[in-house]
Parts: sequence; C-alpha cells; structure tokens
Amino acid sequence: MTAEQPASAATARFTGDARPYGGGDPYADYRTADFPFTRLTDLADRRLGASVIAANDEFFAERENLLTPGPARFDPEHFGHKGKIMDGWETRRRRGAGAAQPHPVDADHDWALVRLGAPGVIHGIVVDTAHFRGNYPQAVSVEATAVPGTPSPEELLAPEVTWTELVPRTAVGGHAANGFPVDAGQRFTHLRVKQHPDGGIARLRVHGEVAPDPAWLAALGTFDVVALEHGGAVQDASDRFYSPPAHTIQPGRSHRMDDGWETRRRRDKGHDWVRYALTEQAHIRAVEIDTACLKGNAAGWAAVYALDATTGGDPADHEAAGWTELLPRTRLQPDTLHRFVLEGTAPAATHVRIDIFPDGGIARLRLHGSLTEEGAARLAARHRKLGG
Repeated sequence: MTAEQPASAATARFTGDARPYGGGDPYADYRTADFPFTRLTDLADRRLGASVIAANDEFFAERENLLTPGPARFDPEHFGHKGKIMDGWETRRRRGAGAAQPHPVDADHDWALVRLGAPGVIHGIVVDTAHFRGNYPQAVSVEATAVPGTPSPEELLAPEVTWTELVPRTAVGGHAANGFPVDAGQRFTHLRVKQHPDGGIARLRVHGEVAPDPAWLAALGTFDVVALEHGGAVQDASDRFYSPPAHTIQPGRSHRMDDGWETRRRRDKGHDWVRYALTEQAHIRAVEIDTACLKGNAAGWAAVYALDATTGGDPADHEAAGWTELLPRTRLQPDTLHRFVLEGTAPAATHVRIDIFPDGGIARLRLHGSLTEEGAARLAARHRKLGG
C-alpha cells in the first residue's frame, strides 16, 4: 500500500473515497503509513479511563466505538433497523435549509467530546476511517482543553472554556489512517473532535506523553512509579514480536495472554529485556512481577536493575556502571503474581530495566515507591510549564 503525495516529508495524507468493498480481506486496500508518534502512549485508551462523554449525533453507530481497543471490524452482512451497522461513530446525513438550498452549509459539522484517560502532552492524532469508504467525513478538525476534575459535557461546552486548535480543518480520506502530528507543547485533559459536515470515523488514537498531577501523586505518597497513568513509559525493548512491552504498565491485571509482553522463542544464549523511564527520580521499595495468563510461555527468571540518569548515566548503555541490582535473578512461576519487598534503602532511580531469561513474557510490572524531593520538584516545575 502506498500513500498519496505526502503533505510533508514526515506525514502522509489521504483524501477521497476508497473503492467499494468487493469481498475478501476488508483491509487489503486500507490506506495507511508509518506515523512515528504512534509509538507513544495512546492517551485516549479506554484501559486508562478514557471515554467519549458526549456527541451531538450518533444515529448510525455509537460514539463509544471511537476508543475501542484494536482495529475496527467489518461485517458486510451486519444490518439493523437503521441501516448498515458500522464499528465506529457514524452520524446521519446532513441536509440544507430547504429545496432551494439542499446542501449543508460550510459551518455544518458533527462533534464528539473525549476525556483523555490520562492528561498529557499530545504529539500526534490518528483519525481512522477504516471501512468508511463512501460515508467518511469530508474533513476533520480537533481541539483540546485542560479542565481540572471531572467536568460534565455542559461545563466543557461553556463559553468561558478555552479550546486550542490541534488539527485545523483538514480533508481526509475514506478507509484510511489519517495521521496528524501535534506540537502544541501543553497539557490537555479533553478533546473536541469535529467531522465536517457529517459521516463516520472508526477509531480515534491520541498519542503523547502522560503528564500526571504532582499534587495527586504527593497526596498518594507511595505509588507505582512506572505506571502509564503516573507518567511512566517504555523506552525500549529487545523484542516486541507477539505483544508490546507497554502492556506491562497498563492499569489493572491482565485478563488475556496478549494483554502482556511476550517475545519470540530464542535460539541463542541471550535474554530479553524492557527499559522503562519512571515518573521522575524515585526510591523504589517493592516490586511486583505478574505472569497472569502466561502459562506455557512465561519468563523463566527475571532480574530488575535501576539507574539514576541525573548523575550522568546513559540509560541506553546497559553495561554502564550506574546500573544497580534491585532484584537478583529470581525464578518466576507461570500465571502468578510475584511480590518482592526490597531490603535496605533503595538508591534513587530515574530508569529501570527488567531482564527475563531466556525469553517468554510477563503481564505486568509494578514498582512501588515515592518521588525524591528533587524528582517531585522537577515534576512540579514541568507541570507549571505545561500549563497545569
């Protein structure tokens, strides 16, 4: 599959109808491209608590479908009382004011309000129109705002709320992943997605960096300092063959084998690993390694190491002298939650690496600790800079 003429060297653009579905694999003619920002956390992931809290119209397909994990599905035989049932958000066709003016005016649009699962700095948005071949919007636009607490749709739409344009009104294509880099450099909590003048969108993905509330973390005191919702992130991993390592720091326990991190089978004498950046510099007091749902493919052993990059250590250099062993190589059991209380005073750390031997997978990693004074101060300064 090839993209149409790129709008820039980094981002492909798609416009126009896709071909009508002719049978076979519905994704065979799907238009997509490699958007580098999709490697970042999806801040609109329902597993983080994201929700589509309101929409002005959802006649053909419910707004909640926008944030469903996984790609949109297509069943050519699935019809209901209102017509074709689509796995996405689809509004009715707009009409003009009357017979003399049957077409929508330029300002006509439909909208949906999205609460991010974790507030953060947005680096890219994907408006996916998969399977919407002739019924996708002509154009889309996206705005964002930062409102504390849990505002209602009415409160978000109040005239005093300031919205920042992230994606200007831009033509999009049907049955395509329409990607938009974002460089606003602010912390946001909610989005307003508009489709002009009407139509359907299958999925919305909002990629960026989590920017947690320092006051909330300070109130917690001890918390999971590597959790996605607290600003932890996967920096790199040796292998992502079966499932991504970011699953290991998702909220909640894993309920399926593919909801963890699993590597291919090794045929050499090496081992696999994941490297994480913590919320900020922290002291870790306890470690949880969960192999839930990994029964014949769990890692055999695991070891955990920490590094304080504020002293000049390079997290990408796994042989650097600054790495300190938190948990020695320890036997793991399949489908089991393992808990380890660390002895003594844990060193300050900004990064952690888990090594698994020889291969396999883990479902979740939890690192319970608290921020150092320096880490808390840097996090608060960052929060203020981002408008929090």
